[in-house]
Amino acid sequence: MALTAPSEIAQRHLTLFENKHVLLAGELEDNFAQQLLPHASQVSVFTTHHGYASRMANTDVKVHEGAEYVGESSVDLVLFYWPKSKAEADFLLAMLTHRLGANVDWVVVGENRSGVKSIEKRFTPYGQVIKQDSARRCSLYHGQCTSPAASFNLADWFHDYPLQVENQSLTVRALPGVFSHKSLDDGTALLLKHLPNMHGDVIDVGCGAGVIGSVILATHPSCTVTCVDVNHLAVASTQATLTANGLKGSVFASDMLGAVSGQQFDAIISNPPFHEGLETFYQATESLLESAPRYLRRHGQLVIVANSFLRYPPIIEKGLGQCDTLAKTRRFAVYHAQKAR
Repeated sequence: MALTAPSEIAQRHLTLFENKHVLLAGELEDNFAQQLLPHASQVSVFTTHHGYASRMANTDVKVHEGAEYVGESSVDLVLFYWPKSKAEADFLLAMLTHRLGANVDWVVVGENRSGVKSIEKRFTPYGQVIKQDSARRCSLYHGQCTSPAASFNLADWFHDYPLQVENQSLTVRALPGVFSHKSLDDGTALLLKHLPNMHGDVIDVGCGAGVIGSVILATHPSCTVTCVDVNHLAVASTQATLTANGLKGSVFASDMLGAVSGQQFDAIISNPPFHEGLETFYQATESLLESAPRYLRRHGQLVIVANSFLRYPPIIEKGLGQCDTLAKTRRFAVYHAQKAR
């Protein structure tokens, strides 16, 4: 696996990691953790991304996954990959400094376009980091945590906003870094406006803060809804949204439909991911569309909203036949297909 540019700049400073218990966290995408094994005394990762955790599971790197870090506190150095969301960065900095404590070295790497240059200011409550290197439009900062966050409570980090659908008034609860963290996005709003009638077992793939699943449960109470997302912050947000609205659904981490292999549903509904990290990313959605027929019962429905310029209808038609466009704007389109047999 090729190293990302942030990992390549970290690789130039291997002496920083010598004989240290290193914890990698943040926007993890490659296998640099494995490359650190010969240099560090111990290497661990903390990730909110279930897919990355699965890829690292059969290595000598100790993996901690979830919405919160509950691993060892005996870490000497954090290698922190700056996430695309500054709100998520603040969330992770507060959590990790509180859980790991003082006198821990911090190395922060990230692409300049991601906003990593703000780390010097954002780390000020916890200590000082100073820029040490730059290459390939990335920067590396090094310093130490001397004043860890005094407390950290996950519940304090949820942002709540109201959602009105038909006669239903719902509350959406979302953690930093989750899609539609502050308000409902236009794509999901378009899908909800043109949502076809639902029945039976429904799965919301890439559930984010649980908006679609919650609306289906509220407006189609006879449905059984499963919500899955690859991001543990999204899983925690969806569960919080369901709880806030007195709704019951099944919520768990899954890389697309990977965790429900062998199951079938009456409807698959999704506002699928368009980006992974800072990059445009189509593979996950294309895989979802190609595999959808295997997960649908007879006459089962597939409903997705996507950027209108993406060529998803031919993929849908290949597996399910006719693909109808329920709605289309300059930016988004809602596609619908039904399994004939």
